[in-house]
Amino acid sequence: METKDKTTVTVETTIQMPADQVWEFWTKPEHITQWNCATDTWQCPRAENDLTPGGRFLSRMEAKDGSMGFDFSGIYEQVIPNRQLVYRLDDGRLVRVDFSDMGNETKVTENFEVEELNSLDLQRTGWQAILDNFKKYAESKK
Repeated sequence: METKDKTTVTVETTIQMPADQVWEFWTKPEHITQWNCATDTWQCPRAENDLTPGGRFLSRMEAKDGSMGFDFSGIYEQVIPNRQLVYRLDDGRLVRVDFSDMGNETKVTENFEVEELNSLDLQRTGWQAILDNFKKYAESKK
């Protein structure tokens, strides 16, 4: 994903299941709330997902101790079921998620524009941790 004057980061993992199942776990709110956090001290108590171009999504991210929280939200620009999501976060950053079907496994690749508040390494580590948590959750549902 190339964006003029924007730094992008890529994180990825391979899930041991077909793309249609990975897509379901990635996109349905009842699943999103089970995996969408970077550490065990955080949670995602609420998720909404209008999976259409122009549709909004929202995941409420909160520290379990109640000390902080934020909404991770934006609008879908492109939705290709089982293959790709492109969305723009409410702060204007662009994100692309590719689901590469390899038969009985699926490679998930996220490309995201970085924000300026946190270091590049912290952002990469956080997004990768959430993706790793997704892998763990999805594969536990086999």
